[in-house]
Amino acid sequence: MFIAMIAIQIIPDNTEKFEKWFSRTNKEFAGHKGLINRRLLKSPDSGRYVILVEHESHETFIAGSSYPDHIKANEQLPPMLAGEPVPQFYEVII
Repeated sequence: MFIAMIAIQIIPDNTEKFEKWFSRTNKEFAGHKGLINRRLLKSPDSGRYVILVEHESHETFIAGSSYPDHIKANEQLPPMLAGEPVPQFYEVII
């Protein structure tokens, strides 16, 4: 299994819009080959978010980023962000 954790900071006035965006894109991405799960985490004290994505493999994760709905969703995200996303990637070994 391949895990992506993308830390992001949302402009405070955009949190509701961002959470709706995430819910909508979860539904849109549900049929992507290899996608196991996608969750949104929020820090209780800083307002930072982490998008946690579980994929069957690194290959299916990379392939998913080329789907038209994924490309469109990524174009909608930057105006909501306060800074650049910080991704981290992991392979599950146990």
